[in-house]
Amino acid sequence: MENNFLNFKKKSETETELYIYGNIEQKTWIDDWLGIGKEKTDAFTLKDALMQVDTPNLTVRINSYGGDVSEGLAIYSLLSEFKGHLKTIVDGFACSAASVIFMAGKERVVPENGLLMIHNAWTEARGDSNKMKKIAEDLEKITQPSLNIYTAKTNLSEEEIKEKMDREEWITSQEAYEWGFSTTQERKNAVMQAVEADFVYNLVMKNKELQNTIEQKAKETAEEILKEQCKGSAIKEPMGLLNPNQNKIKEDAWTSFFNTKNKKR
Repeated sequence: MENNFLNFKKKSETETELYIYGNIEQKTWIDDWLGIGKEKTDAFTLKDALMQVDTPNLTVRINSYGGDVSEGLAIYSLLSEFKGHLKTIVDGFACSAASVIFMAGKERVVPENGLLMIHNAWTEARGDSNKMKKIAEDLEKITQPSLNIYTAKTNLSEEEIKEKMDREEWITSQEAYEWGFSTTQERKNAVMQAVEADFVYNLVMKNKELQNTIEQKAKETAEEILKEQCKGSAIKEPMGLLNPNQNKIKEDAWTSFFNTKNKKR
């Protein structure tokens, strides 16, 4: 099942990717009538799509500002029931209801470029003071399931989570890992730097070894030529102190050695 935002892609016989890129919102008859609403991800459509997943691993990639609490909680429940290994990744933002969906992953990743945002449920309302009081009470109850999920999955207390939700907290990659919202910290730059440093080190060491080998072989070749041309007399003086004829012989030995190496390549 595919559309522009809720997109399943079977990458291999063992892994499927799901992209949730859009509002977490139930489609209406108006959307169907007008042929719009492709940017919406709803629990009903996701339920049908999940039934088509036949791989043991599912990766859910999220970039969403959130949406309806009810749809977010339903999608969280559906993903939590996935029998295989579920990995969730924040590709950009996972805000509000989308952050709840993110918490469904057994493995959760907020990369350096990703952000979470958590806050209390909110609505628009009108009415008298009694009505407003009732709505405030309802909103606290509607917020509670999300608060429970964050508390259960992170290493923060309910009071700490509540404080962050009251502040409408934006959470960085580092904070997400430290507080337990994510389980895996991806440090691509650090990894690449380590790989590159290791590569450069090995390259330098190999070249150093090669250089030492070449110098040793050249020296041996030069000594053999000198022994032959100087009637076996041993070379006891450093290169700079040799007489002109001996220097010329050594230069010829180096040239002969490198020409031989180049021909073999």
